[in-house]
Amino acid sequence: MCGADDDQIRSAQLQRGGTEGFGSPSPLPSRTRPLQTPRMRRSLLVLALYFSSVASLKVCSFNVRSFGENKVNKPDVLDIITKCIKRCDIMLMMEIKDTKGQALPQLMSHLNSGSGKKKNEFEFVISERLGRKSYKEQYAFIYRQRLVSPKAVYQYPDTQSGDEDAFSREPFVVWFSSPKTAVKEFVFIAIHTTPVLAVREIDELYDVQQDVKKQWTSQNFVFMGDFNAACGYVPKKQWRNIRLRSNDSFAWLIDDRTDTTVKNSTKCAYDRVVLHGDEMIEAVNQSSVEVFDFKTAYNLTEEQALAVSDHFPIGFSISAASPRCRRCRLRSRTGRSSSILRRESGG
Repeated sequence: MCGADDDQIRSAQLQRGGTEGFGSPSPLPSRTRPLQTPRMRRSLLVLALYFSSVASLKVCSFNVRSFGENKVNKPDVLDIITKCIKRCDIMLMMEIKDTKGQALPQLMSHLNSGSGKKKNEFEFVISERLGRKSYKEQYAFIYRQRLVSPKAVYQYPDTQSGDEDAFSREPFVVWFSSPKTAVKEFVFIAIHTTPVLAVREIDELYDVQQDVKKQWTSQNFVFMGDFNAACGYVPKKQWRNIRLRSNDSFAWLIDDRTDTTVKNSTKCAYDRVVLHGDEMIEAVNQSSVEVFDFKTAYNLTEEQALAVSDHFPIGFSISAASPRCRRCRLRSRTGRSSSILRRESGG
């Protein structure tokens, strides 16, 4: 029979979660058996390393509005952009306007500084400068290289017979290898549409995918970027004319009623993610879909936030390599269910 001292020890252990084994009603007093022996500490370390190695892969997309030397030279703005990127394992950056080719390398240097590692934590692949006439932009994928690596890069030529020059800024396509996730490889198709041409350009992404399938063997596709797919640019009656929407083999992750913009005066689901391929869709947990409200997260005023961008980053996670990923199938393939959206930081 335990004495009063033993009861107090047991009570303290239960209050701080100090049970040894799930469901154990009577842990031994700490004076007779240490709560953590050296062997237990080694086991805990092994478990911690295991769970860190099977963490899901976070994928994001961010239109950083007119990203160039002007933003890089503003420390507060650069710091927020860096924080947003570091939350993700793959980040698509859009609207890079860097005529001298210096702004993105400076961002990468800032991003990798302080890591204390010989090998950079982040690397990137970037498109050519795209656009009609003198106005040009670039896409870039920034990725955590210990988790993923690019297998191939493809700049869509936009020369389809009878439908040439369909895009103002041709999609940039990257095939990634991801050995630690449930789906081991996938293709990203990045797009920043011109607002008044959004219906046509979103629909034409179907043809881009068909072209990519002729180049590569992957069946796993992620379309993402600034679709301008809201607020009058895509009227409701036009959705049926967009093959990525009318074909139910494509899963839309961002709801039409979602707000991906920074301004309080707007509420538009401009930024989107669309998945294709059963394996790809099954590997994405619907609860991971997010719009990251960095204005709220970092206590910024609207003016301060707009100095970073007029868009919030969007994101989702690809499940780690585990049998459980088979139970992660998205409930909605149409993009009409708001249950697949979660906005972080109370935004």
